[in-house]
Amino acid sequence: MNEILFMNGYGVYVLSAFSFTLLSFLGLYLVTKMQFVKEKNKFITKFGTLTTEQANFAKLQRINKEILSKVTNN
Repeated sequence: MNEILFMNGYGVYVLSAFSFTLLSFLGLYLVTKMQFVKEKNKFITKFGTLTTEQANFAKLQRINKEILSKVTNN
């Protein structure tokens, strides 16, 4: 067990690099998730209360057609 932890003298370097990478990925994930939730809430606030008529009108607009076609094709 000690050989795995010490790794011929490189254990401190390897384990600290691994820990730093793991913490960086975790931090990046959390920041990205928080930004996504924030943007999702802003979207729902702005567009969540559309009437059926407004939603149908939005679907007819050119830019929305492009966006919707890309989403449904994937």
